Amino acid sequence: MKLTCAIIDDEPLAISLLESYVNKTPFLELAGKYNSAVNALPMLTKEPVDLLFLDIQMPELNGMEFSRILEAETRIIFTTAFSQYALDSYKVNALDYLLKPISYADFLKSANKALQWYELLREGKEGKADPGKDGQPTVPAAQSQSSIESIFIKTEYKLVQVELRKILYIEGLKDYVKIFIEGEPHPILSLMSMKSLEDMLPTNRFIRVHRSFIVQPEKIKVIERNRIVFGKEYIPISDNYKQKFMEFLAQRSLLP
Repeated sequence: MKLTCAIIDDEPLAISLLESYVNKTPFLELAGKYNSAVNALPMLTKEPVDLLFLDIQMPELNGMEFSRILEAETRIIFTTAFSQYALDSYKVNALDYLLKPISYADFLKSANKALQWYELLREGKEGKADPGKDGQPTVPAAQSQSSIESIFIKTEYKLVQVELRKILYIEGLKDYVKIFIEGEPHPILSLMSMKSLEDMLPTNRFIRVHRSFIVQPEKIKVIERNRIVFGKEYIPISDNYKQKFMEFLAQRSLLP
């Protein structure tokens, strides 16, 4: 499988370095290189690439702003000299985050992550991953959902066992999910639908509160103004799921 890619950076030396890395990576094909997001926008809108290596601090239109207007099918790997943007990169659905100076080993690791993501996507479209098309192990019919204590999630090149008791909440983004684990600095990313993951989870322990969020009520410490608070993150409770959530909560709390 070949991935088309592009580079956007306002530093000529950075473009040259990334171009050399692309040229020696067999599964990458460079479709374009640009010294600003403004210059890249017309071409990438007309002919989207699979993967974009995107600098953040640039004049006129920075990388974060550009990522929000880019076509959804293009995956982004941010390349920057500033570590403070790492958290923001997760919020805009970036595949990875590379801190300059970038070694080829780190570049290749990120590129392989993109390759794996597209391979999983292709398998899902061809229906090879599993009956649910998400490449995820399913819970055996003979096994009660309420009795399971962990699930296996496919992420990068491996299956990771996730203990249900440690899951705080799950966020759905386009065609993959982010699983936020208690005590872990970063979420687990996996190519699967929210519906498929919801079907794997015990209904007595997890509940959907929004089209994009599933939470574990036992982990909730604060609910404020119709939002569930997990540290600095606020999970909205949508009107479509509010009644079910309040009923679920009423069974486990003393509400007036």
